[in-house]
Amino acid sequence: MTRPDENKDKASFELSDEELKKIVAEADTGGRKPTGFTAQLLLMVALAWSLFQLWIASPLPFSLGVFVFNDTESRAIHLGFAIFLAFAAYPALKRSPRDYVPVQDWVFAAVGAFCAAYLFIFYKELAGRPGTPTDMDLVAAVIGMILLLEAARRALGLPMVILAAVFMIYIFFGPYMPEVIAHRGASLAKGMSHMWLTTEGVFGVAVGVSASFIFLFVLFGALLETAGAGAYFIKAAIALLGHMRGGPAKAAVVASASTGLISGSSIANVVTTGTFTIPLMKSVGYRADKAASVEVASSVNGQIMPPVMGAAAFLMVEYVGITYVQVMKHAILPALISYIALYYIVHLEALKMDLQGLPRREPLPWQRAVTSMVATVSGLVILSAVIYWGFGWLKTVFGESAFLVIGLLMLGAYVGLVRYAAKFPELHMEKPDEKMEYLPEIGPTLKSGLHFLLPVAALIWNLMVEQLSPALSAFWATLFLMFILVTQRPLFALFRGTGNVGAATQQGFSDLFTGLVTGARNMIGIAIATATAGVIVGTVTLTGIGLAMTELVEVLSGGNLMIMLILVAVICLILGMGLPTTANYIVVSTLMAPVIVELGAQTGLLVPLIAVHMFVFYFGLMADVTPPVGLASYAAAGIAKSEPMRTGLTAFGYSARTAILPFMFIFNTQLLLIGIDNTFQLVLTIVSATVASMMFAAATQGYFIAKSRLHESLLLLLVTFTLFRPGYWMDMLYPPYEELPPTELSRLVDETPRNGNLRVWVEGMSLEGQDISKGVLLPLGEKAASARERLGAMGLTVMALGDQVQVGAVRFGSQAEKLGLEQGYTITAIEIPSGERPAKEWMFVPAFVLLGLVYAMQKPRQRRKEAERVKPQSTR
Repeated sequence: MTRPDENKDKASFELSDEELKKIVAEADTGGRKPTGFTAQLLLMVALAWSLFQLWIASPLPFSLGVFVFNDTESRAIHLGFAIFLAFAAYPALKRSPRDYVPVQDWVFAAVGAFCAAYLFIFYKELAGRPGTPTDMDLVAAVIGMILLLEAARRALGLPMVILAAVFMIYIFFGPYMPEVIAHRGASLAKGMSHMWLTTEGVFGVAVGVSASFIFLFVLFGALLETAGAGAYFIKAAIALLGHMRGGPAKAAVVASASTGLISGSSIANVVTTGTFTIPLMKSVGYRADKAASVEVASSVNGQIMPPVMGAAAFLMVEYVGITYVQVMKHAILPALISYIALYYIVHLEALKMDLQGLPRREPLPWQRAVTSMVATVSGLVILSAVIYWGFGWLKTVFGESAFLVIGLLMLGAYVGLVRYAAKFPELHMEKPDEKMEYLPEIGPTLKSGLHFLLPVAALIWNLMVEQLSPALSAFWATLFLMFILVTQRPLFALFRGTGNVGAATQQGFSDLFTGLVTGARNMIGIAIATATAGVIVGTVTLTGIGLAMTELVEVLSGGNLMIMLILVAVICLILGMGLPTTANYIVVSTLMAPVIVELGAQTGLLVPLIAVHMFVFYFGLMADVTPPVGLASYAAAGIAKSEPMRTGLTAFGYSARTAILPFMFIFNTQLLLIGIDNTFQLVLTIVSATVASMMFAAATQGYFIAKSRLHESLLLLLVTFTLFRPGYWMDMLYPPYEELPPTELSRLVDETPRNGNLRVWVEGMSLEGQDISKGVLLPLGEKAASARERLGAMGLTVMALGDQVQVGAVRFGSQAEKLGLEQGYTITAIEIPSGERPAKEWMFVPAFVLLGLVYAMQKPRQRRKEAERVKPQSTR
């Protein structure tokens, strides 16, 4: 029986539906809801922003030769819209009015938009006097910076503003800083010109990516949600998984993964799926804080899920210098492993508490369930194969006309799928206080929304097969989705014979309007975040604080590699607290990624740049769940009626499985699908990594097939480590590399396979006068006629001087320069994989033997528990 004071405590934590919507609005779209003309004006501005972004992404400006904007101009207009809407949509204080916009906010909005658009309005004048700002330029820059920080405070909270303000102070007070980070300082003219009037600071790469890529993908997600895809994903997950042990929690994991594919906000993800899944989890026996924590962990994980990755994927393209498709390829396996591990944690919790799933209205025999599942999966695989090979064939036959032919086929598929879906009832989401007695039927649920997959298929086709730019791919997919939004309601009305096609068409246009406005409102915080994070990037380029950070971490770690990585992880956690995903990634990658690259090179840790960026990105994201700042935990706790701090701590525990991954893929880059030579190796990597993540979950949860004893948990951790990093043990038995003299360089460059890497060690004195001795991983790219040409393609020229090989020249902006190579460095040694060393994967054998031993130790206890559970039922 529940005590009255317990009920009172639960009521104090409970949040109403309106309060939940308010949390999402305050965090993502702005908490103000004015009425009348003001509301219409804000809707029109948001609509204009979406239409502007669609215009600059389309081929039309160049085809028609009108309203063509260069990168700097489009960035300025983009930020102008964001600042205007930030002041209009976000109240200044908690007590500020929500139902109208005060006069001072209109003034701030107008002045802020003017200062942001200053680079567009006076573009020619500024281009004519670079580095010599006028008084008017400086006034616009200073006021613009102050208003940007105020907009950031309203939209993102104080942590982001404090961080940016600290870096601004550092610029102007450099000489007065502690010796380890001191610098000459900058005048007001130099500092503000760098930050506001060039593309080095606020209007740098981050805002450029926000304007060209991120907006379109956020808009795509908003339109898909408006069309009803979110409800479809949640219902489909519940229908498929709800009958299993702890089924609603497993459905929450899958639904959040599906929503995370298109969502750029972990808080919106929590509220969208959580209002439905958290009450269901509690109904089958999950404790309130555990139900909330499962939703938080799975929603935050959505930020590491390609293709959007909380919008960080597009920033990685610019910062790492690889294609978008490569970023997705490297990110997919860790994201899937992380979700599988969370799914397994949920399963273990259900086993520990002996929880069951929700009943079906008509129980499915297992044969029919398996047949249905296999048929669905096979259908998707066959459809994917038909699309890939069929469209590839069409491209060959129809040439340039193939795009039109494929478009007509997609149109036919859309009409056919809607006609098919019209045979089944329309999906409706239950209200949070409604109890679900039976699961929705699998067949009708899955078949009622298949047309939602077409725009996603179009997006992936454009990216992967057509290999269009991310912006153009998103543009065509968004156009198709806009067409679906307008036409799906009238088509359903037509096929279901309900009449009112005219009213349905009108509703379709209303949905399109809502989706375009929602997309723009969702972008306010992201655009402000990328601009404010530009302050940190600008500080690094102006003052050289990056080098100081490297020296600081080197001193604190004492040159120890593991301590250095743990320090970087902790700093990323601290820097990431209270920052949205995009700002978070910009800050940690700018400050901490160079630290790992430089210090790692000195100790022999030579890894591709994408692995380093993924490492800092993952730890920055962990701050989303970490108390006391994690907003996602507060939202989920409100739905579950649980204590927010306890929910945050439980969610952090569930997210530990994500924390182990970055350490593993730094030492074993095969987890990022790098260095995999054949299909067998790919399958082996995927299977071993998946089992490793599940065993880590079992070890940390203290439960495998029965409750684990301490020594069994330790053995499971040993299995995890061996499966994730088999090379560690093999390195003890056999040296991983053999050293060759630098005179072998030309031969080895010629022999290295296409897109292979070569490990070389260099020594010399840097331009700053420091003695350098470090390793470098040379990315050799395509084969060439000679070693000289192949090295030249990456910007490197070398010359042989007797037994020595020196760096003759390094091309500006090349890969060689990014690796930190400088003219005059001497190549001292080359390392190649040892020929006598067996494959490291042989270490999987003792790992699986050890796993079998743990299984054998726990099996008798599992049998006893089953017998004890069955005995009371048989005596009834």
